[in-house]
Amino acid sequence: MIHSTAIIHAGAQLGADCEIGPYCIVGENVVLGDRCRLHSHVVLDGHTILGTDNQIFPFACIGLKSQDLKWRGGLTRVEIGSHNTFRESMTIHSATADGGVTRVGSHNHLLAYTHIAHDVQLGNHVVMSNVATLAGHVIVEDHAIIGGLAAVHQFCRIGCYSMIGGCSKVVQDVPPYMMADGNPAETRFINKVGLERQGLAPETIKALASAYKILFREGLTIPNALTQIEAGLHSLPEIQHLVRFVRSSQRGISK
Repeated sequence: MIHSTAIIHAGAQLGADCEIGPYCIVGENVVLGDRCRLHSHVVLDGHTILGTDNQIFPFACIGLKSQDLKWRGGLTRVEIGSHNTFRESMTIHSATADGGVTRVGSHNHLLAYTHIAHDVQLGNHVVMSNVATLAGHVIVEDHAIIGGLAAVHQFCRIGCYSMIGGCSKVVQDVPPYMMADGNPAETRFINKVGLERQGLAPETIKALASAYKILFREGLTIPNALTQIEAGLHSLPEIQHLVRFVRSSQRGISK
């Protein structure tokens, strides 16, 4: 179903059962998977690929050129998975460097006015509330929740199952399974309610709470805290992931 006012470039590829609403624009190098729905006034451009069953609401713009002043041309891409919801007026920009890719996974819920900048790598089952903003090269792991009006500095990482409070200013990495809030954001505690809702075992949640206390409340250096966590709690895969995440941090973690 394609509305008569929509403009679809002849080179665009549309999968089966796509719905293109009024005044939508689909560019030459766009590929839409099956059953994608563009409600109205949606702009898809650039070398942009979407999987199946994505729903895009009015005035969303996906695949346009990076806002990065370092952009010097070349072929850049946006690659998006399946079963995502993109709400009103949200934006996703293409990468900056030739050959670069901005990636969005599957089953994400990106609310109105959210922004995903160039070269962001967004995982699966992520929720971004209204006006949440990711700067360039940010990495967001699976099942993270980013509160409304929160802003994440370029090159930061947001760990899996973490939660960032509304209006937070994130300038360092937010470790997985944690809850961060403030300006600048600080890690407050584990994301206990979120972990319970996701079905993590009580013993895993208890171990993550212990790791939090060692890492953030005992006054230890990061290397010493990680050594202590590894010595007592390292058998759990969630603890192993937390340790790897913190150890590999380039910007430091939000403490």
